[in-house]
Amino acid sequence: MENYGQGEDQNGQMLSGNEQFEQWSRQHLDLQQQIQAIERRPYVTEADELEEQRLKKLKLHLKEQMNHMLLSQGKATHT
Repeated sequence: MENYGQGEDQNGQMLSGNEQFEQWSRQHLDLQQQIQAIERRPYVTEADELEEQRLKKLKLHLKEQMNHMLLSQGKATHT
């Protein structure tokens, strides 16, 4: 499991129980698995490449949302 990144595991624990964060984390992992499945194919079509780009953009968007939530949570706990 990719778990969204190394340092994020500790941050993820900080947001453990946050349903939205956990949903995004699961979606992020699912997208990563879909991307890897495309990358493992011996022959990649143009449609596969477009789908891979689309999945990577979605994955990046989720990561940005998760980072924003982590930063917001961090600010809230430090005030």
